[in-house]
Amino acid sequence: MSKDELGVQEVSPGYEFIAENPAVPVGYKLTEVGVIPDDWDTKQLNCVCTMKSGESITSKKISDHALYACYGGNGLRGFTDRYTHDGDFALIGRQGALCGNVVRVKGKFFASEHAVVVSPNKGIDIKWLAYVLDTMNLNRFSESSAQPGLSVSKVLLLPLLVPSSQLEQQAIATALSDVDALLEELDRLIAKKRDIKQAAMQQLLTGEIRLPGFEGEWEARRIGDVLEVRHGRSQKEVETKDGEHPIYASGGEIGRANTYLYSKPSVLIGRKGTIDAPRYCDQPFWTVDTLFYTELLDRNSAKFMYYKFCMIPWRNYNEASGVPSLSARTIENIEIVLPTHEEQEAIAAVLSDMDTEIQALEQRRSKTAELKQGMMQELLTGRTRLV
Repeated sequence: MSKDELGVQEVSPGYEFIAENPAVPVGYKLTEVGVIPDDWDTKQLNCVCTMKSGESITSKKISDHALYACYGGNGLRGFTDRYTHDGDFALIGRQGALCGNVVRVKGKFFASEHAVVVSPNKGIDIKWLAYVLDTMNLNRFSESSAQPGLSVSKVLLLPLLVPSSQLEQQAIATALSDVDALLEELDRLIAKKRDIKQAAMQQLLTGEIRLPGFEGEWEARRIGDVLEVRHGRSQKEVETKDGEHPIYASGGEIGRANTYLYSKPSVLIGRKGTIDAPRYCDQPFWTVDTLFYTELLDRNSAKFMYYKFCMIPWRNYNEASGVPSLSARTIENIEIVLPTHEEQEAIAAVLSDMDTEIQALEQRRSKTAELKQGMMQELLTGRTRLV
């Protein structure tokens, strides 16, 4: 999504050259916080809003089915039978793990004592202010390490750039809200596609639903009859910066190497640590001792076996009371049912296409989130104007 598609236009093409040219562009002024538009001001938060903690409430008065949403220091806590506020507000987490987080709330709701309710002064748009607050990294004003608590008095003294026109504030908030709406729609679509894939895996990998052209009974076999589980090795002698091949541990990639341990398609599964996150790899790789790799026997599909591994509740096979662990013998003794190699390949192809679609949506979401960050930097500083 480009700036032109969002209706964003540059007011001053020469703005980018401020660092090279000490002259301030026409329409801008130099302040203690840098160059800002002439019709913008630098103010403290206490000049644009008020902040007040909510009311005390006990957990007994919070349920999953009451009428009004109840917000605390970590966001939505549940629902209750009465409300403390009615309108459009920003809430800041005052205490808790998400101390300093900012959410915008509309309508009737209950704000607990662990949430700070932000009310805008006259001439201030609350949607715009919520975006500004979100960029301030407010959790840095937490004053306790045991139970983080926000210092509201310090927050109210923070400076911010304020467009004098509420119309411009609203235009900025609208542009950013449009991107947020796109992000939310992408999140819903990704979640839907994941649900569809999960259902397809359940049906296709068990033979509950067969693809066209395939019939006949599936064969029950031990995993050890289909593949051999191999141990990884220390990477110390092969690890090198900018190596050609990835080095994997149970938690993911940890380095690079120019030497590989195995080069054929393989299913990787944690031996120790993260034991319930199988990985498929069809490029040369190295694994360390905490991560098993597998060698397929006979005519079986590594990608199909990867999807089968994803359906196994690996934590049920954990063999340690401390750090989760699996043994090669345990893995190889698990019984599964398998179709022919041809049907394995067909099922893997269907699921792979679903993965590709999900990955494309996730990449689109990531790029949209990056665009939003860039827009916030431009719009909330006045470098790019909408009105």
